[in-house]
Amino acid sequence: MHDYKKILVAIDFSDYGNLVAKQAKHLSENFNAELHVIHVLDNIPMPDTPYGTLISLDMQSYDLLLQAEKNKFIQICDEMDIASTNRWLIWGTPKEEITQLALREKIDLIIVGSHGRHGLTALMGSTAKNVIFHAKCDVLTVHLRDDQ
Repeated sequence: MHDYKKILVAIDFSDYGNLVAKQAKHLSENFNAELHVIHVLDNIPMPDTPYGTLISLDMQSYDLLLQAEKNKFIQICDEMDIASTNRWLIWGTPKEEITQLALREKIDLIIVGSHGRHGLTALMGSTAKNVIFHAKCDVLTVHLRDDQ
């Protein structure tokens, strides 16, 4: 098994997000690896902001939706004891932003949650599937089931 030095976990704010975060924290501790956390803002309007924009976490936002997302992200990162330099809140497309950040930060392992859905979702593609196919490093998917 590879000795991972830098791990990136992609989180969302679903009910399963804590499970993925806990798995990532556990692995980073086992490997004594630096843990980075990314949340990609793809579901709120961001006028006049191009994809790939890093959202400042230390400034108050006038947009209530954005501030709510920032607050959730900061809370999760605080609970995980993530260094402020390893917190990434980015506006864009999850596949693009996760894989590009992994390249820029020389990440060894990306951790994402996967529902393993079938049918239309599987045909259209999920974030996990897209990250697996586009990442230049190892990707670990945490299988998410409704009974967890």
